[in-house]
Amino acid sequence: MAGRLEGKVAVVTGGCSGIGLATVRRFAQEGAKVVIGDLDDDAGEAIAAELGGAYVHCDVTDPAQVEVLFATAKERFGSVDVAFNNAGISPPDDDSILTTGLDAWKRVQEVNLTSVYLCCKAALPYMLEQGRGSIINTASFVAVMGAATSQISYTASKGGVLSMSRELGVQFAREGVRVNALCPGPVNTPLLQELFAKDPERAARRMVHIPVGRFAEPDEIAAAVLFLASDESSFITASQFLVDGGISGAYVTPL
Repeated sequence: MAGRLEGKVAVVTGGCSGIGLATVRRFAQEGAKVVIGDLDDDAGEAIAAELGGAYVHCDVTDPAQVEVLFATAKERFGSVDVAFNNAGISPPDDDSILTTGLDAWKRVQEVNLTSVYLCCKAALPYMLEQGRGSIINTASFVAVMGAATSQISYTASKGGVLSMSRELGVQFAREGVRVNALCPGPVNTPLLQELFAKDPERAARRMVHIPVGRFAEPDEIAAAVLFLASDESSFITASQFLVDGGISGAYVTPL
């Protein structure tokens, strides 16, 4: 079914690579005007020009820059109908709680959790004024279960995203705004490729827990984001939307 976002305006953070880029392209294919917030200016400008959208240089931990991102969507295209708050990091110095320093902890919390708070805070006034909107916040399967390979701040940040999304979904349900947490399993993105290329043992440990036997492709996650953004999910809010290849449902996976 084409045109599921026809006439809608979507803001996507982290839209220049991985899940974000796949989603930007899928949104545009479905008729949305897409505003990309990212730090990769060359790629962002090129993608926006290709898709007929807009690009805003945005540090998602900076409240002023986040406000400009959503204001640009409203001013350029007339509304803010969808917010996919997706930007995040998973640095190598975020590991076991026994070895992860406070600076690494704080940096991951700022990018992965505080940024989602800022984006929701900026998007909601537009959506409440319109009486409609869909916010999708990128959490993770590790928000609902322990990770086989510890990334203590990442896991904690994604748990925070899940809890915040649930609360916002409940709070604003009767005002026409839906808020859901997307919980992907491991995805074949540059971020994951880089992490696991440096540590093949970690990659092998992660793979054994996935019942379908592979990582997700970004396009598969983008399809789930599209569903949550569209009116097809009009009765879904305050949910944890797991797209994890069966990880969270498995006790043990046969080899």
